[in-house]
Amino acid sequence: MFIIFFGLLPAQKLRIVDSENGNPVSNARVLLTGQIVYTNEDGFAPVDQNAADFSISASGFQSVRVRKFQPQIFLKRTYKNIDEVKLASVDIRSIFEDVNKHYKKRYYNEPSLYNVVYKEKRSDNNKLYFLAIAETKLWSRGNYYNYKDGFHKDYDKILQMQLNNVKYLKNVKSDSVFTAGASEFSHEYMGNYFFNFELNRVLFHIKDKGSKSSGWMYFEEGDEQLVSFKIRSGKGIEMEGEFRYNKADKVITYFEIHYLQDHYPMMKRKTAEGEEYDYQLGNAVLVFDFYKNNGVYVPALSRLEGNKYVAYYKGVKHERKISRELIYNTFKESDDKGLSPKVDFRKNIWDNIPIRENKNNTILLSDDEQAFVNRRLPDFGSK
Repeated sequence: MFIIFFGLLPAQKLRIVDSENGNPVSNARVLLTGQIVYTNEDGFAPVDQNAADFSISASGFQSVRVRKFQPQIFLKRTYKNIDEVKLASVDIRSIFEDVNKHYKKRYYNEPSLYNVVYKEKRSDNNKLYFLAIAETKLWSRGNYYNYKDGFHKDYDKILQMQLNNVKYLKNVKSDSVFTAGASEFSHEYMGNYFFNFELNRVLFHIKDKGSKSSGWMYFEEGDEQLVSFKIRSGKGIEMEGEFRYNKADKVITYFEIHYLQDHYPMMKRKTAEGEEYDYQLGNAVLVFDFYKNNGVYVPALSRLEGNKYVAYYKGVKHERKISRELIYNTFKESDDKGLSPKVDFRKNIWDNIPIRENKNNTILLSDDEQAFVNRRLPDFGSK
């Protein structure tokens, strides 16, 4: 393992809150000079007090430009009540099809290298049992999911990862049926890293026979439009979400979709040991955020969440939540040689990875995450 430090700015706490109620704004993007960071669940972001002339944006809030560092920033909502807004109907299918068709022209489509903060969390019955945070390098040949390579499991031709500095890795074993993780990347698991994969999935549902969809623009500022949408596929799968659309560049700069599945009936599943249990699908959220860097659009964040996935196992109800988040702190053009060493996607990412506890302040844990890290062991035993 190569231990590489990104050399990010020494972190101070910048807090971003809702101007209406003072609540913290999580997942707000702070675009600094040559660097991107996001707020954690408590609204804090690692920003140096000497930082100046940076922008802040968050879903549902108006973007702001900050000329001089302030320890607390208030964001205004794009609207107070949807009934007060004059809605304009939007043909979301035509937008999605156009962006998908011209994806390689409108988003950066050359080999790229990113410094990334990778975070993965899992909880059972609202109790965190797995937390992994690592500084990584991420290499992509074309910044999009190549289906041919994906189906042949040639993942290294699409994406390569290097775990440089594992900051936190804690796995508390319990009796949960959910603790066993997948041992190998799948076609869909890899595809979820890329926005074009999600666009194709959404278009599949929209084009499904009997599908119904609607889109409404409820905020517009300059060339940027904020659009909410709902989709119900012919198979009864329900989706809703929002996206930011730059009508000049014809690019979706922010996309968030919720798959609403918790109303489906129970099904039978088996553990790895062959034990049968009742299982119910939950809801899933996918988020993709982009920004313009020297005239080209590159990724800033991707996030996958799942909640309300329920299993009844050995007479006990287990409700699972999972999340995987990648923050693309820095971007630079690369070559087609890729990374060495690199993660072997044929096994679990976190298997056989040594932990380096040389912590700096580039990563801010939420209160819940810090409590989990500080928790004395053993509980059920830990890894």
